[in-house]
Amino acid sequence: MKNFINNLGYFFKEARRITQTNVLSNIFTFLGTILILFLLATVVTGWSITSRLVQMLEEEAEISAFFSEDLDENEALRLADSIGKLDGVLNARVVDESEAYDQMEEILANDAGILELFDENPFNAYIEIRIQPQQIDSVLKQVEGFGQIDHVRDNRDVLERINHIVEGLNILGYLVIAAVGITTVVIISHMIRQGIYDNRDQIKTLRLLGASRMFIGFPFICVGLLITLAAGIIASFAVSLLINSGYRLMGGAIPFIPLPVKNELVLGVVIVIMGVSAILGIVGSLFGLSSIKDH
Repeated sequence: MKNFINNLGYFFKEARRITQTNVLSNIFTFLGTILILFLLATVVTGWSITSRLVQMLEEEAEISAFFSEDLDENEALRLADSIGKLDGVLNARVVDESEAYDQMEEILANDAGILELFDENPFNAYIEIRIQPQQIDSVLKQVEGFGQIDHVRDNRDVLERINHIVEGLNILGYLVIAAVGITTVVIISHMIRQGIYDNRDQIKTLRLLGASRMFIGFPFICVGLLITLAAGIIASFAVSLLINSGYRLMGGAIPFIPLPVKNELVLGVVIVIMGVSAILGIVGSLFGLSSIKDH
């Protein structure tokens, strides 16, 4: 370990020399890595915003359970309390006839006048149950198991669409991350292989002098790591400007989209990009180092 620390100056000096061996190729590698990481950063940003929107939709996901008319108010409240404790249920509350009427007025808006044709309130009280969409089947089965429940309106179409949105976003995010990871590893490993080929005579000399594979290869790891970290910094800066501009342009113009706190979003994206940059730089360099045995 002591020898390794003592040799750090040599390692970084070699890393600088390696980057200067094929400047044009390394510049293109650097620019390509910036673009790839910027793409990843924009995807992570979009993922964060849409995840917040989906989370809001999930919180609004609900089913309606209509109970027997012979239940009094206290019994209905106790039933709602029991349902609220079920696994997959976020909360449950009783909506009385008056509130149900008001809700329908809101939904009908300009057509609400049709409700005046009824001599009495046509709506029944029910229990509004907010659920986790992924557990709709389990929740429905448990709610329908209560003897006091006559009918359950499940809104299954809406809840299934929410599930499809969640699954689609997750699949898209994973595919992009996989594509970015593979592409970056290939680019960095190719650059390292090229650097090893350009320095093959020096590598042979070091081997004859008894240098270990780690001693020979560490400068190349430094090159790959420094390139991806530098690219990550620039990509993070660019996406930070993009986020700030986006928030400024939107400026509350779309109030129904629950945007994350700007600073938290920027910090989260930067942490992800820098972490991914470091990992991909090391992994790509290690793949590239496999060609040392050929020289």
